[in-house]
Amino acid sequence: MNAPTRDIYTEPRDVDLHTLANLGPLGPMAGVWEGTRGLDVKPKAEGPKKQAFVERISLQPIDPVTNGPQLLYGLRYHTHITKPDQVKTYHEQVGYWLWEPATGCVMHTLTIPRGQVAMAAGTVAADARSFELVATQGLETWGICSAPFLQEAFRTTEFRIKVTINDDGTWGYEEDTVLQILGQAEPFHHTDRNLLRRVEAPTPNPLVR
Repeated sequence: MNAPTRDIYTEPRDVDLHTLANLGPLGPMAGVWEGTRGLDVKPKAEGPKKQAFVERISLQPIDPVTNGPQLLYGLRYHTHITKPDQVKTYHEQVGYWLWEPATGCVMHTLTIPRGQVAMAAGTVAADARSFELVATQGLETWGICSAPFLQEAFRTTEFRIKVTINDDGTWGYEEDTVLQILGQAEPFHHTDRNLLRRVEAPTPNPLVR
């Protein structure tokens, strides 16, 4: 067996445990947020349909994570969305926003209860107020994986999210999920956007508060 050409096992020393101080561009997103002006443009048999939605998203700091020498800081999130004045869940999503200080890489993982997962990424400056991440089907990294029905009927070929941090403390996102729909020649751009206002501060590990 050939030995690795570089050290992939030794973890960094003296890691700062204060995640909120080390989130780079993700720092302003920590906390619990609500948005009441969301807009979803989704595919229907008769054509695109616009749907307003209300969103609540919790982004809580996790302790630093190491993969050998790689150091990551991040936020664990849960998104819950309903139609206005309804109780039934319209969309739900869980995952992590991760920041790698050494490379300037932001990663966004997402899992939805429709049988689909994705990991989007991009290179971002630590003080960036706007950034965009992309996942592409078929790649071994930063890819998309779907269960058989979605893969056949609504195949996601690309997912793109743009985040903008605003000076008034709010932040917003614009998503573009490119679908190849069964029986349609042209791809469909399933889009979502919302503006979020913080309603609760983040809750770090109590041992490092």
